[in-house]
Amino acid sequence: MDRTVTFSGTYTGFLIHVARAMAPWRLALLPVVGLAMLAYVLKLFSRQRLKEINQTLMIGYHVERARLMPHIESYADKVVATNLRSGAVAQIAQDRADGYRLVLATASYRLYVEPIARRLGFDAVIATDHLSQDLRYVRARIAGENCYDTGKLRMIKAWMAAEAIDRTQAHIRAYSDHVSDAPMLEFADIPFASNPHKPLARLAAARGWTRVDWT
Repeated sequence: MDRTVTFSGTYTGFLIHVARAMAPWRLALLPVVGLAMLAYVLKLFSRQRLKEINQTLMIGYHVERARLMPHIESYADKVVATNLRSGAVAQIAQDRADGYRLVLATASYRLYVEPIARRLGFDAVIATDHLSQDLRYVRARIAGENCYDTGKLRMIKAWMAAEAIDRTQAHIRAYSDHVSDAPMLEFADIPFASNPHKPLARLAAARGWTRVDWT
């Protein structure tokens, strides 16, 4: 999703949007978020742990879902209004017209991805889940894997198995802007490097994958 369907990442914007709406004092913790990101770059903890720390800082460790959801819905409205690539939206419409089942697979949290996906007409979402995803409170803990890199492909395969989709009978188009999605792109029948950053652009050229540059 991020930088493939959208121009910019959605995760930091989600944290700031909710913090501003629910507890503006938390915005003073943004420098601490920056330090956590530096610690991740220095490999002091995992990408998954970074997301948990940032959510705790900006939203809270234990937040009532009923209080949170109106702000998540308003954030989804904001993303759809201001942060979508028109070329991506056109491709989504084309794939739907071609009879494809539309699945959004992303490292971003299901919590706010599903409202965005619903607005765009996706049929399913594969995303990073919170622990106790369906309970009354949202906790800043990830359930299972972060939907990223090889973990994303494992989650896609698990979803297909749960849906009784036989890989040999499926025809898959996949789109990504980032080289971390190389496992998913390799898995697809038709992979697209969409607005790729340089490492993915180089890999796509080497593998013969189609490059698309959406506005």
